Formats: sequence, structure tokens, C-alpha cells
Amino acid sequence: MGAGVIFYIPPAALARRANQMAKRLLAFLTSFAWLASLLYVQAASAGRPVRVYEVDLRGGQSPASLQEAMRQALVRATGRKESATDPTLASIVTDASTYVKAYTPGPHGQSQVIFDGVAVERAITAAGRSVWEKDRPFTLIVLYPALPRATEDSARAELEQAAIARGLPVTLVPLSPIDANGNELSRDALLQMAQRYGGDEVLVGRGDTGSANGQWQWTLHTAYSSESWSGSLVGGIDGTVDNLVPASGSSLAQTELPARVQVDGIAGLSDYAAVTRALEALPGVRKSNVAGASGGSVTFDLSVRGGADAIIRALGNSGHLTRAGSSAAPLVYQYRP
Repeated sequence: MGAGVIFYIPPAALARRANQMAKRLLAFLTSFAWLASLLYVQAASAGRPVRVYEVDLRGGQSPASLQEAMRQALVRATGRKESATDPTLASIVTDASTYVKAYTPGPHGQSQVIFDGVAVERAITAAGRSVWEKDRPFTLIVLYPALPRATEDSARAELEQAAIARGLPVTLVPLSPIDANGNELSRDALLQMAQRYGGDEVLVGRGDTGSANGQWQWTLHTAYSSESWSGSLVGGIDGTVDNLVPASGSSLAQTELPARVQVDGIAGLSDYAAVTRALEALPGVRKSNVAGASGGSVTFDLSVRGGADAIIRALGNSGHLTRAGSSAAPLVYQYRP
């Protein structure tokens, strides 16, 4: 019987080996946690579904009532007010009864018609017009200074009615765009505030008359830009939707295309979350997946109406995502918090 062979490993070597294994395990766990975090944030896509093709009927199931309901559905479907009287879409209005899917009582007992959304969108596209995605940004509206209670209730009802007509999910919130020291809140601070309320973007209206009448200064803060204009109370809703809907009458803008976007300068999960929200909030983005991550760079595969050109246009005024280079595949952006 042969003698066994005994290997002696010095304690220092054992300690080094244990340290190396611990580092590898930590790196694996860190990578796993990072990936899990990416997937968690990725799953939290922006937008709320809108029931575009469920419309209240006024006057029963008459041809005139159905045609009026179809006009409302077309405005919601395209996001454009002019769609109600657009000659290119006139045949859809005339043939409204052929698109009826069902009749149903509405949430408040009113009579509603449900149109066949797939068929209506097919007809809109065939006419050369664009369709707005049903998942739309939930917009928090902030009026400053705050209106008296009775005036605020009236303004809320007017804003909500205008938003329903344009197909935009909104809510009026009693918040201030000014901090405790009287300073303007930044766009990032307003968006963080919106997230706590489940919102995707913030629409700030400033008035100086103490009433809902008169001119308002509006600013829409999204994850990728801020846009300002002046107008009436409901002009805030109109301006918001006009900023969000796809370009009308462009077949390229209507076509859903893949686009790869590489974003550099991502230092951690909070940066990643901010970039993800910005990309998912871009007009026309239908899908967003992580294709890869290395160091401070993350590559996203997007499916977006209009493809890479739509992304370039939308991010043209972004304060946080600056295009680096001129390559079209992938698009490369530098993130600046």
C-alpha cells in the first residue's frame, strides 16, 4: 500500500486564494444586482393606456351621433384637433357605422360606442396620417400661484375635459414649482416630484390674474426636454399634445423601425434610470431593451416610429443627452447629469 501524498499550502497562500475567491464572488453578485436593477427599471416603462375608441354617444345610435363620435375618436387617435375635419379622413367619418364594434354603458351610465381600433388605425394610416400610441405620458398639471378653491375646481374640470378630448391622461396636483427659499425648481426636481405621484411629465401653468381666464405661461417638462408657450387655460393641454404627437402625413414617421442607441457617462443606477426614462419618453418609442452594458456605457435597442431620425430630432434640445459623433448605427450620446 503506497504512502499518501500530502500537499502543504502556506497560510498566506490560503489567505490570498480566499481573498481572490471573495473578490470574484463580490464581482459576480455586483454584476447580478446591476443586471437585476436594469431589468427592474427597464420594466417600469412610462405611459398610461388611453381608451381611444370608447366614445360617449349623444343623441342615441343615429348616423349623426356615430359620425360625431368618430370625429372625437380620430382626434384622440391622431392627437390632432384638425383630424375631426380633415378631408383626408372624411370617408372614415362618413362610414363610422361600419367601424362599430359594440355599444356599452359608460362608467357614469351614459351610452358609449366602441369602435374597432385596429380597423380605424389601418384606415388612418392608409390615408397617410399618423397614429399616436395608446400608451401616453401621465401629465401632472401645476398651476401657480394656486387658485382659490372654487376657481380651482372649475379649472380642473375644464382641463380634464380638454385632456379627454385630446386623449391625454392628466391630473391637477396642488404642488408648487417654487422651493421654500423662493427659487425655481429645476426640471429634474420637478420630474422627481412627478415620479412620487406616478407622473411621467409636469406641465406648469403660471397666471397673474388669480382666475382661470386670461393668458397663461405654460412650460412642459419631460424627461428629455422643456418647451414653453403662452395661451389660454385649455391651451396648456393643446400645447402639450401638439408637442407629443408624431408628425402628420409622413409615412416615414409612421413606420416603426429599430434603432440602437449607446449612452456613455452612466456612473450608476440612478444615471441609468434617468437615461431609461428619457429614452422611453421619446415620442414614438414602443419598445426599449438593454442590449449590453460595459463600464459607464449602456446600449439600448429601441423600436420607434421614424427610427433613428426621430430620435435625433427629439433629443436635439436635450440638456442631458448630447450626441457624440455622426454614426447612425449605433447612435452615440454622452449623458450629463
